[in-house]
Amino acid sequence: MKIYSKITLSVLLAASLISCSNNDDETPEPAAKPSIYERLGGTKMVSDPDNSGQMIEQGRLSFRKVVNSTIGLIVADIQSNASGNLQAHFAPLLAETGTTQSTNIAKLSDNLTDFFSYNTGGTNSVNIYSGLSMSAAHDPAKNPRMGTKSSNADYTKFEGYVGAAANANGVASNTELYTDIVAVLESLRAPIVQK
Repeated sequence: MKIYSKITLSVLLAASLISCSNNDDETPEPAAKPSIYERLGGTKMVSDPDNSGQMIEQGRLSFRKVVNSTIGLIVADIQSNASGNLQAHFAPLLAETGTTQSTNIAKLSDNLTDFFSYNTGGTNSVNIYSGLSMSAAHDPAKNPRMGTKSSNADYTKFEGYVGAAANANGVASNTELYTDIVAVLESLRAPIVQK
């Protein structure tokens, strides 16, 4: 009798598992898409090439490389004296002299890296952005380090620099990752463009 009960129980359990797994009416939940931060390396710790003996999350390092490349493109644009450059926006920051200039550019890099890391899936406490709101940060009346308000053309030029910097750091333009990064930038257009 005990053997019969065990066999019956086993058959019923197997039948219920088979019937549940063969239910064509239920669609499986789609797998969650990894965050941009995770796709850029996530929380995997790697050696920090800029700080000997220190470790950094790969996602943060990836963003820092893109941010620093973007800053380099903006500075080169300003130095070229081309019309329509972004000089007016960064003039107060670039006018700072002495040892503070490199420190303040490094601070800008850290703030942008924090901002992008935190808002694209980075959860480590070092990634928390604690700067001004996007609207306040880009309003010269609220941020004396901003030279002028941005127009749509200015912001589009900035996006182009971020795209070129992403390309230079291994994120190809024809990838979903690139498209997702552009979508994040576009979500910021409204609070940043104030002219």
